[in-house]
Amino acid sequence: MGLQNMGFILGFLGFVLVNGPILCMARGHIHYYDFILKESNFTRLCSTKSMLVVNGSFPGPVLYVHKGDTVHGVRQPRNSWSDGPEYITQCPIKPGGNFTQEIIFSKEEGTLWWHAHSDWTRATVHGAIIIKPPPGKSYPFPKPHAEKVIILGSWFKEDLMELLAEANRTGGPVQEAEAFTINGQPGDSYNCSAENMYRLSVDYGKTYLLRIISAVMNEALFFSIANHNITVVGSDAAYIKPINTSFILITPGQTMDVLLTTNQTPSHYYMVGSPYVSGPAPPDATNTTAILKYRGNYKAPSKPVTPTLPGESDGASVMNFTKRMKSLATNDYPINVPTKIDTKIFITVSVNQIVCPNASCSGPQGNRPSASLNNITFENPSIDILRAYYSNISNVYEGDFPNMPPSLFNFTADTVPDYTKYASQGTTAKFIKHNASVEIVFQGTNVGGGAENHPMHLHGFSFYLVGMGFGNFNKTRDAPNYNLVDPPEINTFGLPKNGWATIRFIADNPGVWFMHCHLEKHATWGMNTVLIVKNGTTPETSMRPPPKYLPPC
Repeated sequence: MGLQNMGFILGFLGFVLVNGPILCMARGHIHYYDFILKESNFTRLCSTKSMLVVNGSFPGPVLYVHKGDTVHGVRQPRNSWSDGPEYITQCPIKPGGNFTQEIIFSKEEGTLWWHAHSDWTRATVHGAIIIKPPPGKSYPFPKPHAEKVIILGSWFKEDLMELLAEANRTGGPVQEAEAFTINGQPGDSYNCSAENMYRLSVDYGKTYLLRIISAVMNEALFFSIANHNITVVGSDAAYIKPINTSFILITPGQTMDVLLTTNQTPSHYYMVGSPYVSGPAPPDATNTTAILKYRGNYKAPSKPVTPTLPGESDGASVMNFTKRMKSLATNDYPINVPTKIDTKIFITVSVNQIVCPNASCSGPQGNRPSASLNNITFENPSIDILRAYYSNISNVYEGDFPNMPPSLFNFTADTVPDYTKYASQGTTAKFIKHNASVEIVFQGTNVGGGAENHPMHLHGFSFYLVGMGFGNFNKTRDAPNYNLVDPPEINTFGLPKNGWATIRFIADNPGVWFMHCHLEKHATWGMNTVLIVKNGTTPETSMRPPPKYLPPC
């Protein structure tokens, strides 16, 4: 790492693995950040609970860096060792243990987030990462008056780890969240929540940059501010062509940078996060609210103005919003979309079942809920796959994740073959040659009547979302319509309910990289796999060696 790069050394003390920043050198200076993970008491929804947080705060600390600095959750050049998912790139940090991660921001600029990647602990262990332009550079839009972080989250009244243990014991789904939150507060649509709801004070006639992050566990949300249009200028730490809109749709794991111009009559206006209900189950909770509050002398309304949002199951609005996202694709912000493909993968994304003897589980039809990619339900190994791959340890995983599902059928039909309900189980990975141009087509299915929007996320890469649509993917019809000119460069996207999406990227980052649905219930049920990008032919194109200390398994 050259002296022109900045970074962080971040120590994690506690008992979960966190995807977060660590070592950074800034012109000869090293900055140290300690994350202390411990239980703290918080009161929401008329009751108090103890929960795991970082440095006593919920959401956790905001990390500020410049492009080229070192920290987490991102591309991680040649350094899977600091990526974070338990049993993929390391084992969890044990109680009283510690781990230091080194994270490098090589290309990202905008907003990302750090979060735990062990069981469901990310519900309370998460925070924002703000990546500003390099020193001396500016934004590709006028400098905003101020910047604010908006984190959307989920609130569970009970101990979440106990709820997860109960679901594992009974073979049923995990109890749904009781509320959504904006910056840790549910808002006045919930009991005992009006007084402490989040309030954003603004001046009239100014432009604010809102850095919006979805740390929600199991729902995509519509987000809107009453009577105000917003302009989306970035997503997943990459700039896009400005989108003027009255709302955004943001899935778990996504980030969006939006500009808000305060040009309305000074008053109070609701900011609302409302669930997009794409699946068969009801939403986790009702709307979460906050207040945009103009400064000045005026009589505050008895009730703020409420925004108008799409219907809760309006998939067409979701598709239209997502398709408007396009990269800047300029000389200052170039893109490199692969046009000649070396590796093609077609992945079906399904919600399945595991048969329980005598229908003894609490899931659908007395079975245990599961999920799969290409009809394989992922199982965590006993040690991390990265360690096994690097050290040639056998019997930990299989490198045979298929390029196609085992059978082809009408994936999005109202009724699909009954045998598709039951997936195989295993710990599988896909090997990819270094520097290969990769195309992955994701196909949503209606297996078991469980079709819904799936936020798919790939560690280690930003990729280009070159196409998406409803129904079954048809290469002859759909591939000629790919956007290879200015597709968005992102790391998470919502796979449309009963639809398809295609991503492309160059596999130039050797290492072990987790790919999973960012709905926590689906990741828990096995909607995951691992991509292993092989080393190149030089030290500079090969994985870095492991750190001196890794958490023991």
